[in-house]
Amino acid sequence: MDLIMGCSEIDITPANPVQIVGFNRGDNTSQGIRDPLYAQASVWKIQEDICCLISIDHIGFSKEYADELRTEIGKIILATKEKVMLCFSHTHSAPDEEIETEYRKDLFIKIGHCVKEAMKNMHAVYVGWGNAFADIGFNRRKGNNALDRRVGILKVTDAISGELRLILLRLTAHANVLKRDNYFISADYFGAVRNVMKKRYGCLVMLTQGAAGNVAPVYVCSDLVLPDACDERIIRSKTALDDMANEVERQVRKVFKDIAVKPVYKVSMYSKKQNLYSEVPEYKKAQEIAEEAYQKAGIDGNDWLKEIKRLRMNQIKEQKEEIEVQFFQLNEGCLCGAANEFMCEIALNIWEKTRNGYCYFGGYTNGCTGYFPTEEEFDEGGYEVYWSMLIYFRYYGRVFPLNRASASRIIDFAVNNFRNE
Repeated sequence: MDLIMGCSEIDITPANPVQIVGFNRGDNTSQGIRDPLYAQASVWKIQEDICCLISIDHIGFSKEYADELRTEIGKIILATKEKVMLCFSHTHSAPDEEIETEYRKDLFIKIGHCVKEAMKNMHAVYVGWGNAFADIGFNRRKGNNALDRRVGILKVTDAISGELRLILLRLTAHANVLKRDNYFISADYFGAVRNVMKKRYGCLVMLTQGAAGNVAPVYVCSDLVLPDACDERIIRSKTALDDMANEVERQVRKVFKDIAVKPVYKVSMYSKKQNLYSEVPEYKKAQEIAEEAYQKAGIDGNDWLKEIKRLRMNQIKEQKEEIEVQFFQLNEGCLCGAANEFMCEIALNIWEKTRNGYCYFGGYTNGCTGYFPTEEEFDEGGYEVYWSMLIYFRYYGRVFPLNRASASRIIDFAVNNFRNE
């Protein structure tokens, strides 16, 4: 059985000024283009089984729009949406798809074209997995040294000629090297990594984001002192994007030539779903959280408070979120994840329990619906647990973090559904 694969990319940079999403500021209108945004598609087929992996320079769609796009791509490849995986870079310098409806519609059309182009150039391929280890991030919680330093590498070559066809990298660090004072459209350091890798290896490069919810980038291109940019471990640099990219490329180069490719004996893309819950806090508790968020981070929580009051008046004390964990397994390697900002400890736990260093659990998969803290992070509170909800609750479909035990539940769920045969 030969696996055939085709890949392509397309420019998705907006042509006009747009509202960008990623920071808490009054005016989010873009003021130009720092570097272009891209989407890449890879289509994989073995006999009649087909699936599609897409990477997109965006902070992460709502699950509603992500599922809409997956359904449309499924029609193109003649499969269900569970055979389409969207991986968002989580750049904080891309359009707000909720507001920019015309951009979103155009983006869907462009990604459809990209998938069709990928299907036109499918060839038999061999694949190989490897790991490099890079220092591109640090844990935002002081005193917490947990970090997933793996740069997961998928090397794809033509089965006949041996020519490189695709390099896929999995990285773990927030794509917000550019901070609130940046008003230019940018793919952030993901774009810089692609550029330097393409220059060295001469093939299409796809990137996926790991469990980076509590992992800040080491290099920062800003003089602002923000909640996630006030640590002595930060290196401020005008060339911060390139600094991040050069560290990745340096570490990949050390191991890349030794990654052996081989025929594909297993390829599978599938989804499993689990219901998790969050409380709707009592109004007094919500007021205390809103006051803290305003005092410590300047976040206006009035709209959030109004929504909590509405929910409580309607006797809604709990909200449910259906978590879809999707898996893309290729030989011994696996990309898996869900539409949340997972803390890196969750990926590390899944790695340990599966006993597979090529099992990469990530966030921003098929959307983005808020931070997903560990039990320890939940107890710490702060931006990742509470304050971010005040800004982005309208995108997430809930007003509060998932219940404390959710981290253990998602770890066990992912491990139990990982097919390690």
